[in-house]
Amino acid sequence: MTRPGRAPLDEVTDHGGSLSRAARLFPDAPLPWLDLSTGINPHSYPVEGIPASAFRRLPEESRLRQLLAAAASTYRAPSPENVAAAPGTQILLPLVAALVPPGRAAILSPTYAEHRRAAAIAGHSVVETGDLEALGDADLGVLVNPNNPDGRVMRREALLGLAARMRARGGLLVVDEAFMDVGPEDQSVAPDAEAGGFVVLRSFGKFYGLAGLRLGFAIGPAAVLARIAAQLGPWAVSGPALEAGIAALEDSGWRAAMQVRLAAEAARLDALLGRHGLDVSGGTSLYRFVRTPHAGAIVEALGRRGIIARAFARDEQALRFGLPAFPPEFDRLDNALGSWCDRRSVGP
Repeated sequence: MTRPGRAPLDEVTDHGGSLSRAARLFPDAPLPWLDLSTGINPHSYPVEGIPASAFRRLPEESRLRQLLAAAASTYRAPSPENVAAAPGTQILLPLVAALVPPGRAAILSPTYAEHRRAAAIAGHSVVETGDLEALGDADLGVLVNPNNPDGRVMRREALLGLAARMRARGGLLVVDEAFMDVGPEDQSVAPDAEAGGFVVLRSFGKFYGLAGLRLGFAIGPAAVLARIAAQLGPWAVSGPALEAGIAALEDSGWRAAMQVRLAAEAARLDALLGRHGLDVSGGTSLYRFVRTPHAGAIVEALGRRGIIARAFARDEQALRFGLPAFPPEFDRLDNALGSWCDRRSVGP
C-alpha cells in the first residue's frame, strides 16, 4: 500500500520534546514535566572542560578532522573521508535527498515524518510504502534502521542488495541509522559506505543525550561526501560541538557501559508498562513502542499529571515511551498509569 503525494514544503510536523506545546495543552499540569516523548538518552554524556577558545574562535580545521576520524572509528566507516559532519542530521536530510535529480521518492513507512518533507524540499514527488522492495523502483529510497517508532530492523544484506539495484539505475538509498547506537550494530551498512548507492545518516545527540548540541553525520562514498561537505561550507559545526563530539566519540568505555545501562532500563520500563496492561511490541532501548486502543486516553491522563508520552496522528493506537532518567521518574510514571487504570476500572 502506498500513500502518494507531495508533502507541503512548509509543513510543520508534530514532534516529541516540545514542553511549550505540552504546557499549552495541559496548563494545570504539575511541574516539573517528565518528558518521555523523545528517544533521547536521559543520561547525557558529561561534557566537561571545553576550552574558552572554542567559543571565541572560528572552528579549527584540525579539530574537524579529528572529529571525522572519531566518527569513522565509532561508526565503522571505511575512513574519515567517508564522513561529513553537520549541525544535526536534520539539515542533512534535504541535502542528501538532492544528490539525485528530482524524481520519485519512496519512503518505507510508518517512520520519521521529516523524511517526507525533506524529499519534497529536494523536488521529489513522494510515496510512502510498507514494502521494502518497492523502494528499489524509486529514484530516492528512504528507510530508518532501526525504525522509529516501532524498532523494526532491516537486515544488512537486504539493504546492500537494494542499494546495488538502485545504484545500477542511478538511484540512491538513504539509510537513517539514528538509533543504531542501541541497535544490532552488525546490521549497519556504514562499513560498506564506499560501495556506493547509499548514504547513511547517524545522529549524535540521541545516544549521547546532547540533542541541543546539534551534531550529526552523513556516511557514504568519499566523492559523494565531499559534495555534501562543500555544500555545508566551512565552520558548519561549531567549536563547542567539535570538542564535545570528539570527547564523546573517543570515549569507547562510556559508550559500552551506556549501552548496557540503557538495555537494563528499557527492560525495567517494559515490566512497568506490562503491569498496567501495556505490552511492548517494539522499539529500541531508547524508546518502547506500544499498541493500544487507549493510546489517546493514556496521553491525556498522563499529560494532566505532567508526563508527556508520544502519540501519532497517523496511527491512533500507537504510543511511544522514552526512558525515565531515575527511579523517582519510573515511580511517577507507575503511579500515573496506576491512577488511570483505577479510574478506568471504576468508570465514569
